[in-house]
Amino acid sequence: MKLFTDTLLDDLTSQASASPRGRAHHTIHASAADPIQRFFVVANQGSYFRPHLHWTKAELVVAVRGQFDILIFDATGQIQDRFPLGHGTPNVAYEMQPGTWHTLVTLKDGSSFLEVKQGPYDPAVAVDFAPWAPAEGSAEVPRFQDWLRTAEVGRIFKT
Repeated sequence: MKLFTDTLLDDLTSQASASPRGRAHHTIHASAADPIQRFFVVANQGSYFRPHLHWTKAELVVAVRGQFDILIFDATGQIQDRFPLGHGTPNVAYEMQPGTWHTLVTLKDGSSFLEVKQGPYDPAVAVDFAPWAPAEGSAEVPRFQDWLRTAEVGRIFKT
């Protein structure tokens, strides 16, 4: 049996604060070959989850601490939906179907979630990043993140 404690999340929060990406992971599954991939993610407000999709696998995300917004996009980058997730919101989890462009925006430092996906993990086909969203590390990311925090349904980011 494995127990996952508040101390684990506290440690991941410290790691996320020290990370240039503003987040930290704790893998639960034994290997990339496992049929079910499970991990905790702790993220701070500056962490960038580039909009992406998974062509063949759904993902289940359960908020454990803090708050996020989930944004759904069409293929051009237009926001189709926006949902709150986590503490103080009506939503505690989501399941994203394959082929859906999406991202998470972290609203509070130290926010965390448990993610579950079908394995095995194959980095060659695991994720496609949105061509209309800046690449991680790009100088455009901070402006894009500011836009994501307040953009309404129907909006498209202007470069």
